[in-house]
Amino acid sequence: MARVKNGAVTKARHKKVLKAAKGYFGSKHRLYKSAKEQLMHSGQYAFRDRKQKKRDFRKLWITRINAACRQNDISYSRFIEGLNKAGVEVNRKMLSEIAINDPKMFSEFVKVAKDGKAGKITKSTEVIGREVTINGAKATKKTEEKKVAKKEVKEETVDYSKMTVAELKEVAASKNISVAGLKKAEIIEALTK
Repeated sequence: MARVKNGAVTKARHKKVLKAAKGYFGSKHRLYKSAKEQLMHSGQYAFRDRKQKKRDFRKLWITRINAACRQNDISYSRFIEGLNKAGVEVNRKMLSEIAINDPKMFSEFVKVAKDGKAGKITKSTEVIGREVTINGAKATKKTEEKKVAKKEVKEETVDYSKMTVAELKEVAASKNISVAGLKKAEIIEALTK
């Protein structure tokens, strides 16, 4: 049996792990075993916190919107309810940015929310979009009415040539066409007219 050497492969694997563990504290960036364990934990933390980050930012946006709402004499829940009833589809991230950078426009959203809650504005009412500049970047909110496409009723063309003579006679009888003594081709001709 031939001798197997894997020194180069092991060295490469160790190097890869230690490179990934660069910057870790103490032996966790020096020793292979500690570094490998720490990398496994780091991966778990990263996975968990990618999910947590979404929750944390949503909480932050809601807190900011709530603070701006309180300045405009409305609670956050009533504000969101009013926007939903008015059919305004601006996400919380944009609402928080508007609350911070453009308080006048946010107060317009509050007016729309109050009108929506009172029933003055409904989802079917057309709302004109407005351009907003936030930190030098333009954010436009265009509200488009979605039109439901009407289903076109198409007459189904039946291929009579694939039907049997008995079936053709039944169809002819339902259309009040006399087919006594006719051949298949003649029945098809009578049905297509």
